[in-house]
Amino acid sequence: MELEVEMTGIETRLAELRAEINYHLYRYHTLDDPIISDAEYDQLLLELRQLEEAHPELITPDSPTQRVGAEPMEGFEKVIHPVPMTSLGNAFNDQDMRSWLARIKRFLSGDGGKQTLDFVVEPKIDGLAVALTYENGVLVRGATRGNGVVGENVTANVRTIRSIPLRVPTQAKGLQPPARVEVRGEIYFPVREFNRFNQEQLERGEKVYANPRNLAAGSLRQLDSRITAQRPLAFFAYATGYVEGVTLRTQKEALDYLGELGFPINPDVLHTADYEEVLEFIHTWMTRRDDLPYDADGVVVKINDFGLQQQLGVVGNTPRWAIAYKFPAREATTKVLKIGGNIGRTGQITPYAVLEPVNIGGVTVSQATLHNYEDLAKKDIREGDTVVVKRAGDVIPQVVKPILELRPAETQPAQPPGHCPVCGEPTARLGDEVAVFCINSSCPAQLIRQIEYFVSRTAMDIPGFGIKIGEQFVREGLIKDLADIYFLNREQLLQLEGFGEKRVDNLLEGIEASKKRPFERFLTGLGIRYLGSTMAGIVAEALPSIDLISRASEKDLLEIEGVGPRIAESIAAWFSRPANQALIEKFRQAGVTLEKTKAPAGQGEAQTLAGLSFVITGSLPNLTRDEAKSLIERHGGKVAGSVSKKTDYLVLGENPGSKLDKAQALGVSILDEEGLKKLAAGA
Repeated sequence: MELEVEMTGIETRLAELRAEINYHLYRYHTLDDPIISDAEYDQLLLELRQLEEAHPELITPDSPTQRVGAEPMEGFEKVIHPVPMTSLGNAFNDQDMRSWLARIKRFLSGDGGKQTLDFVVEPKIDGLAVALTYENGVLVRGATRGNGVVGENVTANVRTIRSIPLRVPTQAKGLQPPARVEVRGEIYFPVREFNRFNQEQLERGEKVYANPRNLAAGSLRQLDSRITAQRPLAFFAYATGYVEGVTLRTQKEALDYLGELGFPINPDVLHTADYEEVLEFIHTWMTRRDDLPYDADGVVVKINDFGLQQQLGVVGNTPRWAIAYKFPAREATTKVLKIGGNIGRTGQITPYAVLEPVNIGGVTVSQATLHNYEDLAKKDIREGDTVVVKRAGDVIPQVVKPILELRPAETQPAQPPGHCPVCGEPTARLGDEVAVFCINSSCPAQLIRQIEYFVSRTAMDIPGFGIKIGEQFVREGLIKDLADIYFLNREQLLQLEGFGEKRVDNLLEGIEASKKRPFERFLTGLGIRYLGSTMAGIVAEALPSIDLISRASEKDLLEIEGVGPRIAESIAAWFSRPANQALIEKFRQAGVTLEKTKAPAGQGEAQTLAGLSFVITGSLPNLTRDEAKSLIERHGGKVAGSVSKKTDYLVLGENPGSKLDKAQALGVSILDEEGLKKLAAGA
């Protein structure tokens, strides 16, 4: 009897732990709103594991411990979908969308055409469609769409995805699970995780994936579910195949019901009876597609009412009541005509591909980056190859991979250049750098890029002085180094084609004004490797004159918070070169500000952030990175380039990088833009 009581107590505790852990998984992965710390969660999971190890006969399929994956399978068994998973018809412009609506209205006109139509509109995630079957609240099967009628049983892999509940409902709010329900949705690979995964693959010399959809599909169809468990897949539910014992009348009701059960629902869903609002939503999302945390290749529009859906029916394998508005393609295939190299301001040679012109997303692409020669070798892209080219938003097009089946027999692997393609001097690799460099500091290509950076808004901000003018001045022999900018004279410029008196006066006025730019802007403009605007401000704060910096050793520089070995070595090496010391003297003769000036006493802003260290990551809604940095520094704070134990606050914007992960690991306080402004205001 005592044993039975003891076992009942253990079973009760196991049930409590599973329910509590599943709830916290729901808060973390679905709501993105955890209410306990990682350490507390780990303790709950540890207790559950220990109890289950002691009583393996009490392990249940919905236990959070069962997400780790199982032994490899020999193959996937086939699954017949009780309700077929249909395909969607496509629209490519507003006229297609209006024609779809007109067809619906004509079809319904037999009933007098009096129906009031409303619509549910959802971003179309480019992932892998799945059907999840729950019986009495427990996940019993996960299947791929397959051909719509027959899919593959991937239950073991689906169990490893943390945003998919193993038991529903996830909260004890009186809602009872249906006896049987099929939940349909999309499994996808978040863009941020995809980029990180590909970078790690590249560093290991292993396969990289063309897009998140391919990686999601490859991850879900692993015969070894332990591999799937290591991939950060995510899930959004978008429909029910069937629900026993629950009546749902509309798509909106279905989404709300799925959300109540605990499934993640895409927050970016529109419900409206205004068709013009539908079209406006589509165009809004087309412009936002590159800012989304997932890959979206279109927008799905559905008639909301299930009764009308049934009345409209299906044609072949395509429902009349839904349509996908497809965004313009961002990938295409074309041929590599030539592989060349661009010279940057630091001398780095970046390979690029000259392509047969191809239209991608409404833009004609004839050139694409190849990143660096190591990446080029790993991908094995050759002149003459047919390749996949990708373009995302305003990002420079890039070559994703060659299509090996179409490779001509005579092609040869591309080799890093032994000589600079511009000046002809030998190239070199510096230290353990992947990149190839032209080490001739007098290389004209480098000088033009250096000028472009020096006069930019990030640095000395000389209006009207762009790269075309820089090319012209270098070609005419008027600029042989950066300091020559300050020795240009009116008579010289008036002799040049395209330079009238007003243009010359405006340019010289801008050059003169730039002499008074803050010292950190000048330091940025020198283009020292790894010394961007944020780090230049940090160095200038610690060593507030060019003389102090030029005399600093690597050891001195390393004592500055935020300065690592690579930056310290680069700064010290730059100032050790006699040619660069001569360049600084030339700037001094020209009257350029070479030291940090402090605001007169009483004129500065309240030092509400004094003694605090900040790191900024992601895009802020209203402030540029420089504006946020200036705000912090005006109030006495410091801005570092990387997160460390000394960081007090991480200022977080959209699409943050790895700094967020490190800040969370170190327990650094996190602020949004509004929080930063309040802190600076002393609130």
